[in-house]
Amino acid sequence: MRFKPHDYQYYCINRMINESRLGLLLQMGLGKSVITLTAINELKFYKHQVNKVLIIAPKRVAETTWSDECKKWDHLKHLKISKILGSEKKRIKAVKSEADIYIINRENVTWLVEKFKGEWKWDTVVIDELSSFKNHRAKRFKSLKKMLPHIKRLYGLTGTPAANGLLDLWAQIYLLDQGERLYKTIGQYRERFFLPDKRNAQVIFSYKPKLDAEAVIKELISDICISIKHSDFVDLPDCIYQNQTLILSDRVQKAYLEMEKKLVLELSDTEITAVNAGVLTNKLLQIASGSIYDETGEYHLIHKEKIEVLKETIEQAASPVLVFYNYKHERDLILKEIKEAKVLESDKDIRDWNKGKIPVLLAHPASTAYGLNMQEGGHTVIWFSPTWNLELYEQANARLNRQGQTETVTVNHIIAKNTVDEIVMK
Repeated sequence: MRFKPHDYQYYCINRMINESRLGLLLQMGLGKSVITLTAINELKFYKHQVNKVLIIAPKRVAETTWSDECKKWDHLKHLKISKILGSEKKRIKAVKSEADIYIINRENVTWLVEKFKGEWKWDTVVIDELSSFKNHRAKRFKSLKKMLPHIKRLYGLTGTPAANGLLDLWAQIYLLDQGERLYKTIGQYRERFFLPDKRNAQVIFSYKPKLDAEAVIKELISDICISIKHSDFVDLPDCIYQNQTLILSDRVQKAYLEMEKKLVLELSDTEITAVNAGVLTNKLLQIASGSIYDETGEYHLIHKEKIEVLKETIEQAASPVLVFYNYKHERDLILKEIKEAKVLESDKDIRDWNKGKIPVLLAHPASTAYGLNMQEGGHTVIWFSPTWNLELYEQANARLNRQGQTETVTVNHIIAKNTVDEIVMK
């Protein structure tokens, strides 16, 4: 296929060619992969400013997305890719193979640095989903930080740089500029832009940004980051968000309230106990969706009321649906009750979905969160139960609501009324 870039894609490509450090903070579905590969191709084969490129990505994206993009576009088909995945033996072989681009999943970054820091050969690094390096205490951040003096060009890609707050930005921007814009340490960054929020005596549990923080931070990083939303350049079909609310039966509501008030739920064959508020919240979410786990990890079915709403929603969709679940018991119940349902497990499943061969595809949001192109297979998302994680939520929805989608995308949430489901949604 011939690549005909949009104006904003031309702009991003040229910025990458002309700058050695850049954050592409582009909303999901705006073509970060083809932009990056086009710039790399230009830098390597026409400008001769790049030798070996390392792309760090979420595992499933590392397995499929980047190589699929090279196969898809005519001007990229000549790029040689080596995937540093699998067993250690396979990873070592991939590192020593001759290629233009090497792709590794982020979990193996520390291994790569420890194993090959003395013979580091990648002058250019691309971090696909830069937000996965937001934790300055994480091993992957510390390992990559050690190699910064050996990296001439570094690009970070993400559509959700601060989904959980501005504190997440420090580590990501540090990898781009080594602390030039947002201070050399996280402590200095916190002191300048944040105030203590929740605390217990001298122990601070969280921070809140000062009044001027967001505006000042955006200004400080504006020269090293490009931020683009769909609405700025791309006309996408509408995305409709709606709740399918159910009122739990008296029997289930009674069990829910018993657990909520007493932190104990007595079942016919066992007793479930919540030892603290965090465990209680999880137990209440489980009850709302149909089952509850005991201390051994076994789950006990309480009701099938959500599954009935799911069936109705699937029937109304009259097209392939992508269903997100949070607990294993939800997945098992859906597979049992909806015979045409299939769990996303492989690259073949993604291809079959895009060909319209899978009417009901089940996925955990973490397994589809980043980079997967699934917009050809359908336009209906159903959340069997809500997730606390805003970043995963936005990324998961963007598997269908992205460039190339031709239909209005509908995102449905099955919400049990008067339960913690409603709190999560808020």
